[in-house]
Amino acid sequence: MKRGNKFKEFHIIKSVEPLNNKIIEVIFNNGVCKKYELKILINKYNVFKELENEKVFNSVRVDSGGYGIIWNERIDLSSEEIWNNGY
Repeated sequence: MKRGNKFKEFHIIKSVEPLNNKIIEVIFNNGVCKKYELKILINKYNVFKELENEKVFNSVRVDSGGYGIIWNERIDLSSEEIWNNGY
């Protein structure tokens, strides 16, 4: 009898690129490319308001391990959020 994996596999991020209109483009290790719009988060949550500043927005990078992306010590997004809600 074959047992299923008890642990969820995470979608690991390979790279992230800031685009126009507060959109990021994320490439995952499996080759899938997704775009994610941040305007909704910026308007809804105060912590994301910093991303209105182009310099801060453009500073996005993949966190160590590829489990998310970060801008600074206060602003980040998980790989699963981007995978599930990106387009």
